[in-house]
Amino acid sequence: MRPVRALLTRRPAGAQGDRSPWRCLRSRSMRWWSAANLVSNLGTWMQLTVQNLLVLQLTGSAAATGLSLSVQAAPGLLFGLLGGAVVDRLPRKVTAAVSQALLAAVAFTTAVLVGFGMLTVPVLMILAAVTGLIATVDGPATSLLGNDLVPEKDVPSAIALGSVVHSVGRLAGTALAAVGIATIGTAGAYALNGASFLFVTAVIPFLRLHPDARAAAEAAPAEAASDSRGGLAFFLSRRTLVALAVIAAVSAVLGRNYQLTLATLVTGPLHGGAGAYGLVSALLAVGGIVGAVVAGRLRKPTVRLVALLAAAGAVLQIAAGLSPMLMMLLVMVVPMAIVESVSDTATTTVLQTDPPPHMRGRVLGVWRSVSTAWGLAGPPLLGLLVQGAGERGALVVGGVVITAVIGAGMLFRRRRGAPAGRPVAAPVPPAAEPVFQTAA
Repeated sequence: MRPVRALLTRRPAGAQGDRSPWRCLRSRSMRWWSAANLVSNLGTWMQLTVQNLLVLQLTGSAAATGLSLSVQAAPGLLFGLLGGAVVDRLPRKVTAAVSQALLAAVAFTTAVLVGFGMLTVPVLMILAAVTGLIATVDGPATSLLGNDLVPEKDVPSAIALGSVVHSVGRLAGTALAAVGIATIGTAGAYALNGASFLFVTAVIPFLRLHPDARAAAEAAPAEAASDSRGGLAFFLSRRTLVALAVIAAVSAVLGRNYQLTLATLVTGPLHGGAGAYGLVSALLAVGGIVGAVVAGRLRKPTVRLVALLAAAGAVLQIAAGLSPMLMMLLVMVVPMAIVESVSDTATTTVLQTDPPPHMRGRVLGVWRSVSTAWGLAGPPLLGLLVQGAGERGALVVGGVVITAVIGAGMLFRRRRGAPAGRPVAAPVPPAAEPVFQTAA
């Protein structure tokens, strides 16, 4: 244990080990936060799986299951900007602790209603909407709080670690759902998720912010009060953020819905079955984790890097669409997932470090709204493309469009001669230390 602790805490800044993917874990608070994040992810994915099964049991309708997920996502679309503004104006640790406690209360309420046989579909939909509404504040608050635990050079490492924790939590939480239902029942699974939120709430008061983050937090209220621009206006004034949104939107709609495109490709032209698609899904998960580890070595990613990664992913997508046999597709899947994971980490780092500290909550609120919009609209639009262009055509056309959009953006930027990230409107104060994304 002593060599491990020395590795995490005693390496001098600038040493060769400073590029370790796990360098953020030198912070004791980050180690506690990551542990709490893992516990919360386990509970969240277990509850989400149980919730889907519960809706199916109550209604027998897959459409109703999809509706419950949409109801939970809708507040992010409608109130994301408001949630981000709340985070900018209130103490971050208090906001995160309260939001986690409220999520725990919703989970415990659901557990009680299930246990006494009082849960109906309308009540479940209301609880899902309340959960989504709380998440509009909880998401930015926990993301910014986690990032405040590390210096700027360790932000990519922290975000990559969060991605690994999220992936592990998703896989293990989904598996635990089946075990939980068999052993402690549906109500018990909801209660365990409530306990996971309380664990995060209990950890938050003991977290120690990075010194620069504390200084930024002390200055933030005065800056926020004097800044009359809203989150959306500020977002649109930053070319960096607009470029990220365009790249993320076109990639999400045409290049990231592999659950649909690869499923139709494997079971259609490649004549594979459910087992073959299961293998593809497993390889995507493995590639995502590998990509997160690779992304942890990033120091200061840029929009140019995000664009190049998105273009590389689009080219791999085109190759996957043209794969003549399943084996070739399997070879393409892992690098596709690696590129996507590195791109996600780079995007999150730029998104959360480009704005000044007093605007970061509002920027994350805007991002939540717009990302929810393309997340809801993407699958139906892609489904229409699959119907019109075929399974292979959807992948190829999507990859071509992504590449063309990125190429056009780079050409436009070169002709304008302005560096990405320069504000179109009035300049803003320089950003202090960064923020971190977590999926509590």
